Amino acid sequence: MKKAVALVAVLALALTAFVAVGLAIQGATPDSPAARPTPSPTTPPPATVTEAPSPELEELYSQRIDWQPCESDDDHDCGFLTVPVDYADPQGETIDLALLRVPAKGARVGSLVVNPGGPGARGTTYAAAGAQVFREPLLDGFDIVGFDPRGVGASAPVDCLTDAELDTYLAEDPSPDTPLEVDYFEDSVLSFGPGCVAGSGPVVGHVTTIEAARDMDVLRAALGEETLSYFGASYGTELGATYAELFPEKVGRFVLDGAVDVSLDNRSLALEQAAGFETALRAYVQNCLDSTDNCFLGDTVDEGMATITGLLESIEEEPLPAGERELTIGNAFYGVITPLYNRDYWFLLSTALASALDGKGSALMSLADAYASRNPDGSYADNSVEANYSINCLDDPSSVPFDEVPSLYPEFEEASPTFGRVFAWGMTACLGVEVTSSEEPLTIRGEGAAPIVVLGTSRDPATPLEWAQALSAQLDSGVLVERDGDGHTAYNAGNECIDTLVEDYLLDGDVPADGTIC
Repeated sequence: MKKAVALVAVLALALTAFVAVGLAIQGATPDSPAARPTPSPTTPPPATVTEAPSPELEELYSQRIDWQPCESDDDHDCGFLTVPVDYADPQGETIDLALLRVPAKGARVGSLVVNPGGPGARGTTYAAAGAQVFREPLLDGFDIVGFDPRGVGASAPVDCLTDAELDTYLAEDPSPDTPLEVDYFEDSVLSFGPGCVAGSGPVVGHVTTIEAARDMDVLRAALGEETLSYFGASYGTELGATYAELFPEKVGRFVLDGAVDVSLDNRSLALEQAAGFETALRAYVQNCLDSTDNCFLGDTVDEGMATITGLLESIEEEPLPAGERELTIGNAFYGVITPLYNRDYWFLLSTALASALDGKGSALMSLADAYASRNPDGSYADNSVEANYSINCLDDPSSVPFDEVPSLYPEFEEASPTFGRVFAWGMTACLGVEVTSSEEPLTIRGEGAAPIVVLGTSRDPATPLEWAQALSAQLDSGVLVERDGDGHTAYNAGNECIDTLVEDYLLDGDVPADGTIC
């Protein structure tokens, strides 16, 4: 998913570590090297690997990563990659990107660079959780290499809000319906962007997807790889597709899982995403009916949906106790959508909803906290909320004025009776942005790239199947593979057909037939 509700609902955030890795590792923070490594002499890679796109970038392209054991885990290696803040001024200020490598356990094929999406998710966390994300064939054959994209995690992170301010932001009503609520909402939107500028420095104007894709090519060279092998999930598919447009001749074996349709405008993305979440919630209720003798939500799908809607309305009127905190409508919204990303966590949604219907909000609050990477002590494990906003709004700052939002209600509520208004208000997200991108928008085709496998899932709540179909058609060498199932992303989701196709392609180069359905 991309940017549909980048500020208020921050739905793209659910493409972060929770979605990609799962609740079991949510909030986990990867290790760092014991100290900033000092580069050591190494055998230089072939000239074709390190050849820079321009002479000004030669020094950056010739760097080698000095991998060191991570601070508390000898199974993982940590390192840094130096990149320019602004590629238009490659001799100017630089930043270091945090890297984490899980070495291949068997006969090594090469490096597989991975990104979990977001935008705003930490690639280092994703790689560190490789045993949960990837199956043994890939873990045996590849060094799994994750990087925190610029502005994210430990890579010159953007900072927009204090922890207390972020708590307030996430708790606020994402679909205000009184004048006072609208005032609070507008203040929140208009203050977020200035907060990012004040707390982040010059990098906040250089966290675009295009610049992150340029960083990936510097990483490819530093890894000593002739071409880049890449696995990107969700927003990571847009990052991968952008790389393919910029460096088509350097595309190796690419898998784009849970694809984003890069041709859509914000309004279309939001509408289709709203419909995706509605479909996923209805599928969850149907599963409750099918798998239990007496579904606690009701006797039909419509009754179950009405129960959930009624619960949310009651929480909006009166928040529920959640330990020492209160579960507000904002928290409840995140708590409901979070488990929809993975069918394996639907049981957590049932537990949380049943508890909330009994007047207890702690379980839904725990899901909301997982969504935002909030730790039990009130701190946040990463800056994914702020990075999500900063990247999305720099890539495309287009927004709807506050007073025009009610005119969007009919089409958004038709797409999603449950969540439509939240997505409609999310269209105002970038009104407070104070910086502009230095990169020109791209039309993504990837002409000349090697085959790129694009995966889509039929009932994906965040990146609808239609998006994968569209991206595979837009890419000159796109190969579409569809999974019939629930949840966000297709690989390692219990479908042996998908898993085998992906592994055979990445390891052996066996390109699946375009249009394969698993």
